[in-house]
Amino acid sequence: MVKVGIVGLGFMGMTHFRAWQKISIAQVAAICEARPLPEDGDLSKIANNPGAGDGLKIDYNQTQIVKSVDELLRIENLDIIDICLPTGAHKDVAIQSLRAGKNVVCEKPMARTMAQAQEMERVAAECKKILMPAQCVRFWPEWAYLKRLIDDGRYGKVVAARFRRVSEAPGWGISSFLKGQESGGALYDLHVHDLDYVLYCFGMPQAVYARGATLVSGATDHVIANYIYQGGPVVTVEGSWAMAKGFGFNAGFSVCFEKATLEMDVSRGMDALKLYEPGVPALVIRPEGDDGYVGELRHIAEAVDKGVQPTVVTVQDGVNSLRVCEAEEQSIKTGEIVSI
Repeated sequence: MVKVGIVGLGFMGMTHFRAWQKISIAQVAAICEARPLPEDGDLSKIANNPGAGDGLKIDYNQTQIVKSVDELLRIENLDIIDICLPTGAHKDVAIQSLRAGKNVVCEKPMARTMAQAQEMERVAAECKKILMPAQCVRFWPEWAYLKRLIDDGRYGKVVAARFRRVSEAPGWGISSFLKGQESGGALYDLHVHDLDYVLYCFGMPQAVYARGATLVSGATDHVIANYIYQGGPVVTVEGSWAMAKGFGFNAGFSVCFEKATLEMDVSRGMDALKLYEPGVPALVIRPEGDDGYVGELRHIAEAVDKGVQPTVVTVQDGVNSLRVCEAEEQSIKTGEIVSI
């Protein structure tokens, strides 16, 4: 059994806690949380995390609660430290955990800057431990289905692809999310999902051109980025925290292959993913599989259990996503195409 210690029980920490419960080879053996937790373990009683704790309960007989990372790392049987803290805390906690002999899965973005991520990568290599960024979109069934179509070429090459992930400003963690210097705004915290997925599908672009706007965080809260692939597809990604309150959240993609178009729109519910082929009625695709949170955490649990490195997402992928984030930020500031 792979033993897990979660650091931070905010919205994402609770999301990960829920996901770990669906992974048979893993157990959340410890949680590090500075705030007092409910005596009965009912996480729905924790404020400022709308819906995150509904139906979740900690069994204190199975899960040890500590208030500091130092205490957590003194628990000898932990195999994985799951970092669900604000971005600014990722580097120090990850490095401390790696040097304590623990494997680490770290919420995205892996760090606030590429230089910080590279330092984390170096320490992971020195300690011979896994450091995996939690890029859940690679594991989400609909996005995984698209990747299979790209890889097997059944509909030819990708001609053009557009990805979109837009929402109103986050209603949780606002003390960190809405301080743009700490979080990077939507560019680093939300848009990075689809940026990372583009790299997964098409590799590193030769250059990027981006435009952005600031609304809620003081950093880039709405971004449209064009990725330049010489001789490759036309790729555009839009990310936003600038939608008006009440809009909620929307995500999806439109990918034009030579012989078909695959479109994803989460607002369509069970009919979110549709395949369009010439002369054929649109086909609703419903890929099987767990959600992306379960998928990513199962991936690192299996890697730790087998003593191998993750393959679907690696520490280098986390560094590369920040490399492109910084290039986009530079493009937004200068109005120029930025080579990568």
